[in-house]
Amino acid sequence: MGKVVVVGSINVDMVFTSKARPKAGETVLGEEFYIIPGGKGANQAVAASKLGAESLMLGCVGNDSNGEFSLLNLNKMNVNTKCIQIVNDVPTGVANIIVAEGDNSIIVIPGSNYEITKETIDQNKNVILEADIVMLQLEIPMEVAEYTAEICKGNNVKVMLNPAPAVELSKNLIENSTYMTPNEHELKIIFGKDNTEDADSIIKNYPNKLIVTMGSKGVKYYDGEEIKNIPAYNVEIVDTTGAGDTFNGGLAAALVRGEKLEEAIKFANKAAALSITKLGAQSGMPTLEQLQNYC
Repeated sequence: MGKVVVVGSINVDMVFTSKARPKAGETVLGEEFYIIPGGKGANQAVAASKLGAESLMLGCVGNDSNGEFSLLNLNKMNVNTKCIQIVNDVPTGVANIIVAEGDNSIIVIPGSNYEITKETIDQNKNVILEADIVMLQLEIPMEVAEYTAEICKGNNVKVMLNPAPAVELSKNLIENSTYMTPNEHELKIIFGKDNTEDADSIIKNYPNKLIVTMGSKGVKYYDGEEIKNIPAYNVEIVDTTGAGDTFNGGLAAALVRGEKLEEAIKFANKAAALSITKLGAQSGMPTLEQLQNYC
């Protein structure tokens, strides 16, 4: 079993479902409300665990009921929580998610996720260097993501960067990442607003590194000889929340298991497809057995 270490965010998601998305100044009647464990980091750690990897989460939660809820859930999902720090006076991160009209809108309050520091990484360096892949996202301070990637690069530890929420990335972070998994909207942002290259040209600059998810249009990457298009699965959409996190966790789980990149992408694509047939980010994520039984 390969080992995945996730350095990232831990949130509690407050999910509202509605037939219509409210416009500015408008009130609509919703249908259902759920409180669900979330955060891109925690989601990806859970996805990797459910899909067969040994998963460890490194991050921060507040000394509050949401923090306790998050830790209990991660333990329940077989994610190692020994490197999660409980901080005082800063609440656990939360996200407000509106699921309507076949998609979602999200507002994230980082809270304790911004309490992770370079010192936190130094204190847990041995754990990071034992990983087969370290997963990063951008719901933690950028300097921490950059520092972690730099340490990993210097010690030959693979890094998977999911650059979301998307911002322009430093050259060092791009170079220090083994894999990058933006969606098609994030692709241009991370390489700078002045970049005039089309998507395919950007992808060709990063063979076997830049893996672009495109929702119903599948996944695209360059294998060094040609641009590969991995088609999406046609499934009934219930909730797209967490589909990208499921893809990332699935990709990491497959890679640390020793699968080649193309096969790992196909595995992750199937996992992401199954995840959107159920409500909730983590609750919708399939297990390895469910994935293997899906034709």
